Amino acid sequence: MKNTNILLTSRPTGFLGANNFATQTDDLPPLSDGMARVRVVYVSLDPAMRGWVSPATNSYLPPAPLNETMRSLGVGVICESRCAHYTVGDWVSGFTGWTDYLDIEPGKLSIVPQTASMEDYMGLFGLAGATAYHGLVKVGEPKAGETLCVTGAAGSVGSIVGQIGKALGMRVVGIAGTQEKCDWLVNELGFDAALNYKTDDLDAGLKSFAPDGIDVHFENVGGKPFIAGLDNMKAFGRIVMCGFISVYNGDTPEEMPDMTAVVRRRLTLKGFVMPDHFDTFPEIFSALGAMFAKGQIKYRLDIVDGLENAPAALNKLFDGSNKGKLVVKVSNP
Repeated sequence: MKNTNILLTSRPTGFLGANNFATQTDDLPPLSDGMARVRVVYVSLDPAMRGWVSPATNSYLPPAPLNETMRSLGVGVICESRCAHYTVGDWVSGFTGWTDYLDIEPGKLSIVPQTASMEDYMGLFGLAGATAYHGLVKVGEPKAGETLCVTGAAGSVGSIVGQIGKALGMRVVGIAGTQEKCDWLVNELGFDAALNYKTDDLDAGLKSFAPDGIDVHFENVGGKPFIAGLDNMKAFGRIVMCGFISVYNGDTPEEMPDMTAVVRRRLTLKGFVMPDHFDTFPEIFSALGAMFAKGQIKYRLDIVDGLENAPAALNKLFDGSNKGKLVVKVSNP
């Protein structure tokens, strides 16, 4: 049996490209005692991966090693086991990497219940759902009747953030990059309003939607959407810093925000990353499951077929062409 994986071979400047990766195919060795073998089904493509391949050592994870399998989250199924911890047929999730198969020791990946579809563990019950819930509920501390603004609102995290906000009784405006995405937010996901940052006057749009100001701003993008949100915050408002995707590839911001607003309006601005909070995932997924069962949350996956297409597909996150949570299908469930 053969195993193919994709190695990170160099650190990019700007966008990731095929030249930063190499494909390696080897024979799978016999499984060692005490180990289990995973057949990877889906791998997740996330904006954070651009940071993982940088040489920066002052982040929440060390740089992804060169000439090793590219780091990524994924889900798969145990196809062979020589340990008591895993049973053939178990579904597992965690850091699988860009590979067809991987051998793991007990506890390396988490066993997930087969009460939802495997795709759900890439979307609502994966990193995107956990990030959305923790960021809004634990960091943003939302209250019914408050106004929520979400940038990158049609993305995997932002789309869930807005729906959680609605489920909690908030008024929600999303900022996205196309009219199709804005229509989806309002017509399908129940956002109260949506603004297109490429064509709409964001400042005027937010002032019209929230004349008294924004209570909670959930930031995924940076640039003009962040500036508009910051300029329209209510006194004592909370800004949740989840991502700044507009500068992940080394781009220089078009303009800088007036950060004196943080002082003048006595704002709280807080960043977070989910690897600090893996222990809370069961609680989060229980809460999301209850909302999902009530029909309060929808999500969509943008599925790319074939592990070999992962390097090119990753850049869909940065050019805005993805529609929903971006994943690569490695094998059939």
